[in-house]
Amino acid sequence: MIERCAGLDVHQETVVACVLYGPLDKRPKKSIESFSTSTKGLLKLNDWLTSMKVTDVVMESTGVYWKPVWNILENHFRPVLANAKHVKNVPGRKTDVKDAEWLAKLLRSGLIEGSFVPPEDIRDLRDLTRYRKKLVNNRTAEQNRIHKILQDANIKLTSVLSNIFGKSGRKILEAIINGEKIEVKELQKMVHKRVKASLTDIAESINGRIRRHHRDMLRYHWEHMIYLEKTLRNLEEQIDQCLEPYRKEVENLDTIPGVNKDSAAVFVAEMGVDMSVFDNCPKRAASWVGVSPGNNESAGKKKNTKVPKGNKALKTTAIECVLGTSRQHNRITAHRKRIAKRQGKKKANMASAHLLITIAFNILKTGEPYHELGPNYVQQHHKNKELKMIEYLKRKGYSISSSDQQTA
Repeated sequence: MIERCAGLDVHQETVVACVLYGPLDKRPKKSIESFSTSTKGLLKLNDWLTSMKVTDVVMESTGVYWKPVWNILENHFRPVLANAKHVKNVPGRKTDVKDAEWLAKLLRSGLIEGSFVPPEDIRDLRDLTRYRKKLVNNRTAEQNRIHKILQDANIKLTSVLSNIFGKSGRKILEAIINGEKIEVKELQKMVHKRVKASLTDIAESINGRIRRHHRDMLRYHWEHMIYLEKTLRNLEEQIDQCLEPYRKEVENLDTIPGVNKDSAAVFVAEMGVDMSVFDNCPKRAASWVGVSPGNNESAGKKKNTKVPKGNKALKTTAIECVLGTSRQHNRITAHRKRIAKRQGKKKANMASAHLLITIAFNILKTGEPYHELGPNYVQQHHKNKELKMIEYLKRKGYSISSSDQQTA
């Protein structure tokens, strides 16, 4: 129970605040005010809440409109971010004032479980890592567009080069965009000695029907791709600077099979480094990410369910890391293969992502690197469990023959 608290109904232009105060054993008094969401209006809201001696503030996670309110109030009060689905009021009682009052009543009674909002430096790192993923996707999209235009111009460069965006491919593409005449002599300077295709085959592959329109389109996509690559390099430097205080956590996460430094940065940016926000429970962290199975049971019957939505950025990264271990021999790979035999590949990927999140959680909690238990860890664990059970029965006076042990 909270003696003085406030509920905020946040919109794009206005914030309706309702303060409940008074003794906990009596009906609380309330005070309601409206403020604009400009910086001046939010500072007035901060001063008003301070004058009312408010200690806790709750608001719904409505889009991005809650963020400026949170940034101003987080240093003066204990803010709580509520999931809109968890605090929905009875239909037919929907006004801004009643929404704010309802939030304040729930907070005063201790019935709101706040969403996880990381510290400011982690939030900044989260923005950078998410934007990096967007830029990588945009760069891949531009490369695919270049592929399509080359095929339209009947330039079969992809048939002779495994990667047309390597050193040799980039030189050839720049010459094509600039309209240069490329012969075997010029190719000797462009093509690296490790390229397996012969110069004659490469010369034949670029002998297409390219028009000025093709060159213009290639130039647009090429310049955009170069710009994205330059932005990515600058973004990587900024991410490294933000990760400097968490260098140890990144190095420990990097020891997990399938996890590289970029993935480790995503784990730190999305989960943070303080696991007490998940009550030191790895199952809660996995559920928050969205890799735990959903519950849908009624009258003793379990129905089909989907996994919860959770944190999309961390969920996709965890699944990518799991798929990166497909050719390795470790605990994660063995777990994925074992689940895939019974339930299919998709459920196996999600189950292994759950295991990966649990491992990352324990590493961030203990501060120790990953220790590989081997692909036969589960079988050995069951075998040890059976041996312990046999020893227990022997201590109780039972006699167990070799045939009984084989049956067990």
